[in-house]
Amino acid sequence: MARLNGLRVAGGRLRHGWRPVLEATVAATVAWLLATRLLGHPQPFFAPAAALIVLGQARGQRIRRAVEVILGVAAGVLVADLVVQALGPGSTWTVFTVILLTVLLAVAFGATGVTLVQAAVSALYLVVVAPPDGSLVPFRFIDALIGGLVALAVSLLVDARHPLAPLATEVRRTSDELAELLGAIAEALSRRDEPAVAAALGQARAMDAQIDRLRDGVLAAGEALRLHVRRRRHIGRLRSVDESIRQIDYAVRNVRVLARAGVSLNRLHTTVPPELGAALRSLAEAVREAGAALAADLDGQDETAERHAARAETAALAAVHTAGQLFSSTQTLPLAMIIGQVRATAIDLLRGVNPDDDAVLTRVDEALGVLPPP
Repeated sequence: MARLNGLRVAGGRLRHGWRPVLEATVAATVAWLLATRLLGHPQPFFAPAAALIVLGQARGQRIRRAVEVILGVAAGVLVADLVVQALGPGSTWTVFTVILLTVLLAVAFGATGVTLVQAAVSALYLVVVAPPDGSLVPFRFIDALIGGLVALAVSLLVDARHPLAPLATEVRRTSDELAELLGAIAEALSRRDEPAVAAALGQARAMDAQIDRLRDGVLAAGEALRLHVRRRRHIGRLRSVDESIRQIDYAVRNVRVLARAGVSLNRLHTTVPPELGAALRSLAEAVREAGAALAADLDGQDETAERHAARAETAALAAVHTAGQLFSSTQTLPLAMIIGQVRATAIDLLRGVNPDDDAVLTRVDEALGVLPPP
């Protein structure tokens, strides 16, 4: 049984991770072919190596990494050539001196960990495996350049048609997870299911990882747009969504506080009013609609985005109104905290789908009943 579960896990990882594997394999092979067949380099080790290193980075960091890899190879080659000419190849002192000088040079120029490693490996390869003889040295830099450019080309081709589509998918996934979490909290409180409430709190704490994936998605989309000249006009739309994602982050934090208050409320063994579940379910619907609005905006579907944004506002204000009916002099502190987080989450959602709307706070507080209607 354990072996079967392990095979299922491995199969799931392959289903979700086959694309990066294919990208890396194709890029490394193409880089090798270009260096050997087109340019006639006898030992183009750095061409596939550079392609693999660049594609090994998260999307959104590949342009920078490609530059760092090329500079790292250039620094390593230069140092190795000079030291080998002075001390000779293959000796312990040569290896020590090459690594020391290469790392010092990289650090002096503010290199990151990837560049440090690449520079040191490049220099060490030339000392131990293929000592420079005066004719191969320029090839190393060209090979690294080929590998880096091929990796960027592969990244561009993968995202060429719909560079914002992966981010839109991630937005939908985040909103669905947050909506499911709110529904789980509502259900657990209505059943007074202490393990389920605790599990919901754990799920809320784990939502930070999804926000990190959203931020990575913004970086990746920005890189794809910069590489694709014809689609750079979408950068303005991406900046707008980036601001909205910040509000989603606030909403996730609010729900985490709400879940923590739910644990405290459940421990009091008091009656949980049914209005609370209704408010949380309405808030979950608002989350789904807000996510759909942002995703539609990324897809360029402006009318659809507006419809979802209107539905998000209706559901969010309904959640706040229902929660506001629970205000009383006898309410418990955890219940008051949950009501406050329903309000805060509604505000963040509405600011996320319409950042320029300055009247959001007024409408939410009117729905809550703390401000008189105009």
